[in-house]
Amino acid sequence: MTSKETKRKPADERQNEVFGDYALILHNDDVHSFDYVIEALIDICDHDYEQAVQCTLITHHKGCCDIRNGKLEALKPLKEALKERELNATIDLKP
Repeated sequence: MTSKETKRKPADERQNEVFGDYALILHNDDVHSFDYVIEALIDICDHDYEQAVQCTLITHHKGCCDIRNGKLEALKPLKEALKERELNATIDLKP
């Protein structure tokens, strides 16, 4: 193998970056109110009220919820904005 071949990202990983196979996941906490989380999802993720409520309820009952899907570069600023509001969020590859 050449050094170029060993330094390349796997094809699947490159494809995920191009096609947006990532999910922004909100994780439950025992600190913030439903209204606070709903407002953050509306402001940061451009959810409408109903979608924000549903995501908040799913997060509360299941422990986490995919709140947005897309390219990694597009999800990073949303994750940082949620973290600035002290909400727990991660970006994971969609299964």
